[in-house]
Amino acid sequence: MNVSNSLRTNNTRSAEIMARARGRFPGGVNSPVRAFRGVGGEPFVAARGKGAFVWDADGNEYIDYILSWGPLVLGHAPQVVLDALAKVMQDGTSFGMPTEREVDLADMIAARMPHLEMVRFTSSGTEAAMSIARLARAITKREYILKFEGCYHGHADAFLVRAGSGVATLGLPDSPGVPEALAKLTLTCAYNDLEAVEKIAREVPLAAIMLEPIVGNGGYIEPTAEFIPGLRRIADETGALLVFDEVMTGFRIAYGGAAERFGVTPDLTALGKVIGGGLPVAAYGGKREFMEHIAPTGPVYQAGTLSGNPLAMAGGLATLGALTREVHDGITAQTANLVQGMRDIAARHGVPFTASHSGSMWGFFFRDGVVRTFEDAKLSDVSLFKRFFHAARRRGVSLAPSAFEAAFMSSAHGPAEIAETLNRLDDALGAALAERD
Repeated sequence: MNVSNSLRTNNTRSAEIMARARGRFPGGVNSPVRAFRGVGGEPFVAARGKGAFVWDADGNEYIDYILSWGPLVLGHAPQVVLDALAKVMQDGTSFGMPTEREVDLADMIAARMPHLEMVRFTSSGTEAAMSIARLARAITKREYILKFEGCYHGHADAFLVRAGSGVATLGLPDSPGVPEALAKLTLTCAYNDLEAVEKIAREVPLAAIMLEPIVGNGGYIEPTAEFIPGLRRIADETGALLVFDEVMTGFRIAYGGAAERFGVTPDLTALGKVIGGGLPVAAYGGKREFMEHIAPTGPVYQAGTLSGNPLAMAGGLATLGALTREVHDGITAQTANLVQGMRDIAARHGVPFTASHSGSMWGFFFRDGVVRTFEDAKLSDVSLFKRFFHAARRRGVSLAPSAFEAAFMSSAHGPAEIAETLNRLDDALGAALAERD
Protein backbone atom coordinates (compact mmCIF):
# COMPACT_ATOMS: atom_id res chain seq x y z
CA MET A 1 0.00 0.00 0.00
CA ASN A 2 1.19 3.51 -0.79
CA VAL A 3 0.68 5.18 2.58
CA SER A 4 0.97 8.69 1.17
CA ASN A 5 -2.23 8.12 -0.79
CA SER A 6 -4.14 7.53 2.44
CA LEU A 7 -3.45 10.89 4.09
CA ARG A 8 -6.53 12.27 5.87
CA THR A 9 -6.81 15.95 5.00
CA ASN A 10 -10.54 16.62 4.82
CA ASN A 11 -11.83 17.75 8.24
CA THR A 12 -14.36 20.36 7.18
CA ARG A 13 -17.43 18.76 8.73
CA SER A 14 -15.63 17.98 12.01
CA ALA A 15 -14.45 21.60 12.24
CA GLU A 16 -18.00 22.88 11.69
CA ILE A 17 -19.39 20.61 14.41
CA MET A 18 -16.64 21.57 16.86
CA ALA A 19 -17.34 25.26 16.22
CA ARG A 20 -20.95 24.66 17.27
CA ALA A 21 -19.84 22.53 20.22
CA ARG A 22 -17.65 25.29 21.64
CA GLY A 23 -20.73 27.42 22.00
CA ARG A 24 -22.44 24.76 24.11
CA PHE A 25 -19.73 22.88 26.03
CA PRO A 26 -16.62 24.10 27.89
CA GLY A 27 -13.85 23.68 25.35
CA GLY A 28 -16.37 22.10 23.01
CA VAL A 29 -16.20 18.73 24.77
CA ASN A 30 -17.75 16.70 27.57
CA SER A 31 -14.45 15.30 28.85
CA PRO A 32 -11.25 17.39 28.73
CA VAL A 33 -8.79 15.11 26.89
CA ARG A 34 -11.09 15.04 23.86
CA ALA A 35 -10.25 18.69 23.20
CA PHE A 36 -6.74 17.73 21.94
CA ARG A 37 -5.11 20.32 24.23
CA GLY A 38 -2.33 17.80 24.91
CA VAL A 39 -1.36 17.57 21.23
CA GLY A 40 -2.78 20.72 19.63
CA GLY A 41 -4.86 20.89 16.52
CA GLU A 42 -8.53 20.31 15.89
CA PRO A 43 -10.28 17.19 17.23
CA PHE A 44 -12.07 14.98 14.76
CA VAL A 45 -15.71 14.23 15.46
CA ALA A 46 -16.52 10.52 15.57
CA ALA A 47 -19.47 9.47 13.44
CA ARG A 48 -19.49 5.67 13.59
CA GLY A 49 -17.33 2.66 14.35
CA LYS A 50 -17.16 -0.98 13.33
CA GLY A 51 -14.66 -3.57 14.42
CA ALA A 52 -11.15 -2.11 14.57
CA PHE A 53 -12.17 1.04 12.72
CA VAL A 54 -13.75 4.40 13.45
CA TRP A 55 -14.92 7.02 10.95
CA ASP A 56 -15.10 10.74 11.51
CA ALA A 57 -17.81 13.15 10.42
CA ASP A 58 -15.91 13.77 7.17
CA GLY A 59 -15.86 10.08 6.27
CA ASN A 60 -12.17 9.52 7.09
CA GLU A 61 -11.37 6.02 8.30
CA TYR A 62 -8.97 5.24 11.18
CA ILE A 63 -7.63 2.09 12.77
CA ASP A 64 -8.61 2.82 16.34
CA TYR A 65 -6.52 2.21 19.46
CA ILE A 66 -8.49 4.48 21.79
CA LEU A 67 -11.52 2.17 21.75
CA SER A 68 -13.61 4.55 23.84
CA TRP A 69 -10.69 4.70 26.33
CA GLY A 70 -10.84 0.98 27.01
CA PRO A 71 -14.38 -0.44 27.12
CA LEU A 72 -14.49 -1.82 23.56
CA VAL A 73 -12.49 -5.01 24.07
CA LEU A 74 -14.51 -6.65 21.26
CA GLY A 75 -14.11 -3.64 18.96
CA HIS A 76 -16.72 -1.16 17.79
CA ALA A 77 -20.34 -2.29 17.48
CA PRO A 78 -19.79 -6.05 17.94
CA GLN A 79 -22.85 -7.95 16.80
CA VAL A 80 -23.16 -9.88 20.06
CA VAL A 81 -23.57 -6.61 21.98
CA LEU A 82 -25.88 -5.04 19.40
CA ASP A 83 -28.14 -8.10 19.54
CA ALA A 84 -28.23 -8.00 23.34
CA LEU A 85 -29.12 -4.30 23.37
CA ALA A 86 -31.83 -4.75 20.74
CA LYS A 87 -33.44 -7.46 22.83
CA VAL A 88 -33.38 -5.59 26.14
CA MET A 89 -34.75 -2.40 24.57
CA GLN A 90 -37.93 -4.26 23.75
CA ASP A 91 -38.42 -4.89 27.47
CA GLY A 92 -37.66 -1.36 28.66
CA THR A 93 -34.56 0.74 29.13
CA SER A 94 -34.81 1.67 32.80
CA PHE A 95 -36.91 0.68 35.80
CA GLY A 96 -35.20 1.99 38.93
CA MET A 97 -35.95 -1.43 40.39
CA PRO A 98 -34.00 -4.71 40.69
CA THR A 99 -33.60 -6.82 37.55
CA GLU A 100 -32.25 -10.32 36.99
CA ARG A 101 -29.56 -9.03 34.64
CA GLU A 102 -27.89 -7.22 37.56
CA VAL A 103 -27.50 -10.52 39.39
CA ASP A 104 -26.33 -12.31 36.25
CA LEU A 105 -23.58 -9.75 35.60
CA ALA A 106 -22.48 -9.77 39.25
CA ASP A 107 -22.25 -13.57 39.09
CA MET A 108 -20.19 -13.39 35.89
CA ILE A 109 -17.78 -10.87 37.43
CA ALA A 110 -17.39 -12.93 40.62
CA ALA A 111 -16.66 -16.05 38.57
CA ARG A 112 -13.55 -14.30 37.23
CA MET A 113 -12.77 -12.29 40.35
CA PRO A 114 -13.80 -14.50 43.30
CA HIS A 115 -12.61 -11.90 45.82
CA LEU A 116 -15.57 -9.74 44.77
CA GLU A 117 -18.04 -11.53 46.98
CA MET A 118 -20.47 -8.62 46.79
CA VAL A 119 -20.63 -5.66 44.40
CA ARG A 120 -22.61 -2.46 43.93
CA PHE A 121 -23.15 -1.14 40.41
CA THR A 122 -22.78 2.56 39.63
CA SER A 123 -22.90 4.56 36.41
CA SER A 124 -19.30 5.81 36.34
CA GLY A 125 -15.84 5.00 37.60
CA THR A 126 -15.79 8.27 39.53
CA GLU A 127 -18.84 7.13 41.52
CA ALA A 128 -17.24 3.75 42.21
CA ALA A 129 -13.95 5.26 43.41
CA MET A 130 -15.52 7.92 45.64
CA SER A 131 -17.85 5.30 47.13
CA ILE A 132 -14.86 3.11 47.95
CA ALA A 133 -13.16 6.00 49.72
CA ARG A 134 -16.25 6.59 51.85
CA LEU A 135 -16.58 2.88 52.58
CA ALA A 136 -12.91 2.48 53.52
CA ARG A 137 -13.12 5.41 55.90
CA ALA A 138 -16.23 3.97 57.52
CA ILE A 139 -14.72 0.50 57.92
CA THR A 140 -11.39 1.66 59.35
CA LYS A 141 -12.69 4.75 61.18
CA ARG A 142 -9.75 6.62 59.64
CA GLU A 143 -9.73 9.60 57.27
CA TYR A 144 -6.51 9.54 55.24
CA ILE A 145 -6.25 8.01 51.76
CA LEU A 146 -2.90 7.31 50.09
CA LYS A 147 -2.77 7.47 46.28
CA PHE A 148 0.05 7.59 43.76
CA GLU A 149 1.29 10.35 41.48
CA GLY A 150 -0.12 9.89 37.99
CA CYS A 151 -2.93 7.56 39.11
CA TYR A 152 -6.42 8.81 38.30
CA HIS A 153 -9.45 7.69 40.26
CA GLY A 154 -12.13 9.92 38.81
CA HIS A 155 -12.88 13.56 39.45
CA ALA A 156 -14.24 13.39 42.99
CA ASP A 157 -12.67 16.03 45.26
CA ALA A 158 -10.68 13.50 47.27
CA PHE A 159 -8.75 12.26 44.22
CA LEU A 160 -7.90 15.41 42.26
CA VAL A 161 -4.47 15.55 43.82
CA ARG A 162 -1.56 14.78 41.44
CA ALA A 163 -4.09 12.93 39.38
CA GLY A 164 -2.50 11.94 36.10
CA SER A 165 -3.25 12.41 32.47
CA GLY A 166 -6.15 14.82 32.25
CA VAL A 167 -4.68 17.12 34.86
CA ALA A 168 -1.14 16.59 33.58
CA THR A 169 -2.11 17.22 29.97
CA LEU A 170 -3.74 20.50 30.90
CA GLY A 171 -0.86 21.48 33.18
CA LEU A 172 -2.99 21.70 36.32
CA PRO A 173 -1.41 20.34 39.53
CA ASP A 174 -4.81 20.36 41.25
CA SER A 175 -8.31 21.60 40.50
CA PRO A 176 -9.81 24.83 41.82
CA GLY A 177 -12.91 24.10 43.85
CA VAL A 178 -11.35 21.29 45.86
CA PRO A 179 -11.38 22.39 49.53
CA GLU A 180 -7.91 22.55 51.02
CA ALA A 181 -9.06 20.74 54.13
CA LEU A 182 -10.32 17.83 52.05
CA ALA A 183 -7.23 17.72 49.83
CA LYS A 184 -5.07 17.37 52.95
CA LEU A 185 -6.74 14.02 53.64
CA THR A 186 -5.30 12.62 50.39
CA LEU A 187 -1.61 11.82 50.61
CA THR A 188 0.52 11.01 47.58
CA CYS A 189 3.82 9.39 46.81
CA ALA A 190 5.60 8.14 43.71
CA TYR A 191 4.33 4.95 42.10
CA ASN A 192 6.69 2.02 42.75
CA ASP A 193 8.22 3.73 45.82
CA LEU A 194 7.60 1.16 48.58
CA GLU A 195 9.91 2.90 51.01
CA ALA A 196 7.82 6.08 50.84
CA VAL A 197 4.59 4.11 51.27
CA GLU A 198 5.95 2.33 54.33
CA LYS A 199 7.06 5.60 55.92
CA ILE A 200 3.66 7.26 55.36
CA ALA A 201 1.66 4.22 56.46
CA ARG A 202 3.56 3.95 59.74
CA GLU A 203 3.26 7.66 60.51
CA VAL A 204 -0.32 8.34 59.37
CA PRO A 205 -3.45 6.25 60.08
CA LEU A 206 -4.46 5.36 56.51
CA ALA A 207 -7.97 4.23 55.66
CA ALA A 208 -6.84 2.97 52.26
CA ILE A 209 -3.91 2.57 49.90
CA MET A 210 -5.42 3.04 46.45
CA LEU A 211 -3.80 2.52 43.09
CA GLU A 212 -4.20 1.61 39.45
CA PRO A 213 -2.45 -1.80 39.41
CA ILE A 214 -0.95 -0.74 36.10
CA VAL A 215 -1.00 3.02 35.60
CA GLY A 216 -2.95 4.06 32.53
CA ASN A 217 -3.62 7.70 33.24
CA GLY A 218 0.00 8.78 33.55
CA GLY A 219 0.96 6.87 30.45
CA TYR A 220 1.41 3.09 30.63
CA ILE A 221 3.50 2.35 33.75
CA GLU A 222 3.96 -1.14 35.18
CA PRO A 223 4.69 -2.01 38.82
CA THR A 224 7.96 -3.58 39.86
CA ALA A 225 7.79 -7.22 40.93
CA GLU A 226 7.86 -6.29 44.61
CA PHE A 227 5.56 -3.25 44.55
CA ILE A 228 2.05 -4.70 44.74
CA PRO A 229 2.97 -7.58 47.12
CA GLY A 230 4.71 -4.94 49.23
CA LEU A 231 1.58 -2.81 49.35
CA ARG A 232 -0.42 -5.85 50.52
CA ARG A 233 2.07 -6.43 53.33
CA ILE A 234 2.10 -2.78 54.41
CA ALA A 235 -1.69 -2.59 54.39
CA ASP A 236 -1.95 -5.73 56.51
CA GLU A 237 0.64 -4.52 58.99
CA THR A 238 -0.80 -1.02 59.41
CA GLY A 239 -4.55 -1.67 59.26
CA ALA A 240 -5.17 0.09 55.95
CA LEU A 241 -7.35 -1.40 53.20
CA LEU A 242 -5.70 -2.17 49.85
CA VAL A 243 -7.81 -0.88 46.96
CA PHE A 244 -7.34 -1.74 43.28
CA ASP A 245 -8.85 0.76 40.86
CA GLU A 246 -9.45 -1.59 37.93
CA VAL A 247 -11.77 0.68 35.98
CA MET A 248 -9.15 0.54 33.23
CA THR A 249 -7.25 -2.69 33.91
CA GLY A 250 -10.21 -4.92 34.76
CA PHE A 251 -10.49 -7.82 32.26
CA ARG A 252 -7.77 -6.13 30.21
CA ILE A 253 -4.43 -7.03 31.83
CA ALA A 254 -5.55 -10.59 32.59
CA TYR A 255 -8.69 -12.70 32.21
CA GLY A 256 -9.28 -12.32 35.96
CA GLY A 257 -7.85 -8.83 36.36
CA ALA A 258 -5.02 -7.64 38.58
CA ALA A 259 -5.49 -10.27 41.29
CA GLU A 260 -4.82 -12.97 38.71
CA ARG A 261 -2.04 -11.01 37.03
CA PHE A 262 -0.09 -10.20 40.22
CA GLY A 263 -1.25 -12.90 42.65
CA VAL A 264 -2.34 -10.31 45.21
CA THR A 265 -5.91 -9.97 46.50
CA PRO A 266 -7.15 -6.46 47.31
CA ASP A 267 -9.72 -5.65 49.99
CA LEU A 268 -11.85 -3.52 47.67
CA THR A 269 -11.93 -3.10 43.89
CA ALA A 270 -13.40 -0.57 41.46
CA LEU A 271 -14.42 -1.75 37.99
CA GLY A 272 -15.76 -0.05 34.87
CA LYS A 273 -15.26 0.22 31.11
CA VAL A 274 -15.17 -3.43 29.92
CA ILE A 275 -17.98 -4.50 32.28
CA GLY A 276 -20.39 -2.33 30.29
CA GLY A 277 -19.17 -3.14 26.80
CA GLY A 278 -19.38 0.54 25.85
CA LEU A 279 -22.39 1.43 28.00
CA PRO A 280 -21.99 3.71 31.05
CA VAL A 281 -21.49 1.33 33.97
CA ALA A 282 -19.02 0.78 36.80
CA ALA A 283 -18.98 -1.15 40.05
CA TYR A 284 -17.17 -1.52 43.32
CA GLY A 285 -16.94 -4.58 45.50
CA GLY A 286 -14.99 -6.81 47.82
CA LYS A 287 -15.41 -9.03 50.81
CA ARG A 288 -18.95 -9.52 52.05
CA GLU A 289 -18.04 -8.26 55.53
CA PHE A 290 -16.92 -4.95 53.99
CA MET A 291 -19.70 -4.50 51.47
CA GLU A 292 -22.43 -5.11 54.06
CA HIS A 293 -21.55 -1.69 55.47
CA ILE A 294 -23.31 -0.22 52.39
CA ALA A 295 -26.95 0.89 52.72
CA PRO A 296 -29.50 -0.54 53.08
CA THR A 297 -27.65 -3.35 54.90
CA GLY A 298 -25.36 -0.91 56.68
CA PRO A 299 -25.07 2.82 57.42
CA VAL A 300 -22.76 3.93 54.54
CA TYR A 301 -25.02 5.67 52.05
CA GLN A 302 -24.68 5.49 48.27
CA ALA A 303 -27.41 5.44 45.63
CA GLY A 304 -28.00 5.97 41.92
CA THR A 305 -31.14 6.19 39.80
CA LEU A 306 -29.54 4.48 36.79
CA SER A 307 -27.31 2.06 38.70
CA GLY A 308 -27.79 -1.42 37.25
CA ASN A 309 -29.44 0.02 34.14
CA PRO A 310 -30.77 -2.85 31.96
CA LEU A 311 -28.97 -1.66 28.81
CA ALA A 312 -25.65 -1.42 30.63
CA MET A 313 -26.13 -4.82 32.22
CA ALA A 314 -26.95 -6.38 28.85
CA GLY A 315 -23.87 -4.80 27.28
CA GLY A 316 -21.68 -6.13 30.06
CA LEU A 317 -23.15 -9.62 29.94
CA ALA A 318 -22.67 -9.85 26.18
CA THR A 319 -19.12 -8.51 26.33
CA LEU A 320 -17.86 -10.67 29.19
CA GLY A 321 -19.68 -13.66 27.76
CA ALA A 322 -17.80 -13.28 24.48
CA LEU A 323 -14.48 -12.50 26.20
CA THR A 324 -13.49 -16.08 26.87
CA ARG A 325 -9.99 -16.91 28.05
CA GLU A 326 -9.15 -18.04 24.51
CA VAL A 327 -10.31 -14.72 23.07
CA HIS A 328 -8.44 -12.80 25.76
CA ASP A 329 -5.24 -14.70 24.99
CA GLY A 330 -5.69 -14.00 21.28
CA ILE A 331 -6.00 -10.25 21.87
CA THR A 332 -2.93 -10.38 24.10
CA ALA A 333 -0.91 -12.02 21.32
CA GLN A 334 -1.93 -9.34 18.81
CA THR A 335 -1.01 -6.63 21.33
CA ALA A 336 2.43 -8.17 21.76
CA ASN A 337 2.90 -8.17 17.98
CA LEU A 338 1.97 -4.49 17.72
CA VAL A 339 4.22 -3.42 20.60
CA GLN A 340 7.21 -5.36 19.26
CA GLY A 341 6.60 -3.93 15.81
CA MET A 342 6.64 -0.40 17.21
CA ARG A 343 9.92 -1.12 19.02
CA ASP A 344 11.41 -2.32 15.73
CA ILE A 345 10.22 0.82 13.91
CA ALA A 346 11.74 3.11 16.52
CA ALA A 347 15.03 1.19 16.39
CA ARG A 348 15.22 1.53 12.60
CA HIS A 349 14.70 5.27 12.93
CA GLY A 350 17.21 5.53 15.78
CA VAL A 351 14.66 7.04 18.16
CA PRO A 352 14.76 6.63 21.96
CA PHE A 353 11.67 4.55 22.69
CA THR A 354 10.18 2.23 25.26
CA ALA A 355 6.93 0.29 24.97
CA SER A 356 5.19 -2.49 26.87
CA HIS A 357 1.85 -4.19 27.37
CA SER A 358 -0.10 -6.40 29.73
CA GLY A 359 -2.93 -8.30 28.14
CA SER A 360 -4.67 -5.92 25.75
CA MET A 361 -3.55 -2.71 27.47
CA TRP A 362 -0.37 -1.11 26.11
CA GLY A 363 1.58 2.08 25.86
CA PHE A 364 4.81 3.76 24.80
CA PHE A 365 7.09 6.70 25.52
CA PHE A 366 9.68 8.44 23.38
CA ARG A 367 12.56 7.91 25.80
CA ASP A 368 15.08 5.25 26.73
CA GLY A 369 14.83 3.07 29.80
CA VAL A 370 12.01 1.60 31.82
CA VAL A 371 9.41 4.09 33.07
CA ARG A 372 8.62 3.40 36.73
CA THR A 373 7.10 6.69 37.92
CA PHE A 374 5.05 9.59 36.57
CA GLU A 375 8.17 11.75 36.87
CA ASP A 376 9.95 9.28 34.56
CA ALA A 377 7.05 9.55 32.11
CA LYS A 378 7.28 13.33 32.04
CA LEU A 379 10.91 13.07 30.85
CA SER A 380 9.75 11.55 27.55
CA ASP A 381 9.91 13.56 24.32
CA VAL A 382 6.41 15.04 24.33
CA SER A 383 7.19 17.28 21.36
CA LEU A 384 8.01 14.25 19.22
CA PHE A 385 4.88 12.51 20.48
CA LYS A 386 2.73 15.41 19.31
CA ARG A 387 4.21 15.35 15.81
CA PHE A 388 3.94 11.55 15.70
CA PHE A 389 0.32 11.67 16.88
CA HIS A 390 -0.70 14.02 14.08
CA ALA A 391 1.34 12.16 11.45
CA ALA A 392 -0.34 8.90 12.53
CA ARG A 393 -3.76 10.51 12.45
CA ARG A 394 -3.18 11.82 8.91
CA ARG A 395 -2.33 8.25 7.92
CA GLY A 396 -5.46 6.81 9.47
CA VAL A 397 -4.29 5.58 12.88
CA SER A 398 -6.19 6.89 15.91
CA LEU A 399 -4.04 7.12 19.05
CA ALA A 400 -4.88 8.79 22.36
CA PRO A 401 -4.40 12.59 22.06
CA SER A 402 -2.04 12.70 25.04
CA ALA A 403 1.46 11.46 25.74
CA PHE A 404 0.19 10.32 29.14
CA GLU A 405 -2.53 7.82 28.27
CA ALA A 406 -2.50 4.07 27.77
CA ALA A 407 -3.79 2.51 24.55
CA PHE A 408 -5.93 -0.57 23.95
CA MET A 409 -6.45 -3.50 21.61
CA SER A 410 -9.59 -5.42 20.67
CA SER A 411 -10.49 -8.82 19.30
CA ALA A 412 -11.39 -7.07 16.03
CA HIS A 413 -7.74 -6.12 15.46
CA GLY A 414 -6.37 -9.04 13.49
CA PRO A 415 -2.98 -9.65 11.82
CA ALA A 416 -3.96 -7.59 8.77
CA GLU A 417 -4.92 -4.56 10.88
CA ILE A 418 -1.71 -4.86 12.91
CA ALA A 419 0.46 -5.10 9.81
CA GLU A 420 -1.27 -2.09 8.23
CA THR A 421 -0.94 -0.12 11.47
CA LEU A 422 2.79 -0.76 11.62
CA ASN A 423 3.17 0.21 7.96
CA ARG A 424 1.44 3.51 8.62
CA LEU A 425 3.25 4.20 11.90
CA ASP A 426 6.62 3.58 10.27
CA ASP A 427 5.81 6.25 7.71
CA ALA A 428 4.37 8.52 10.42
CA LEU A 429 7.50 8.38 12.56
CA GLY A 430 9.64 9.22 9.56
CA ALA A 431 7.42 12.20 8.83
CA ALA A 432 7.50 13.34 12.47
CA LEU A 433 11.30 13.22 12.52
CA ALA A 434 11.57 15.04 9.20
CA GLU A 435 9.31 17.79 10.52
CA ARG A 436 11.70 18.33 13.43
CA ASP A 437 14.69 18.42 11.11
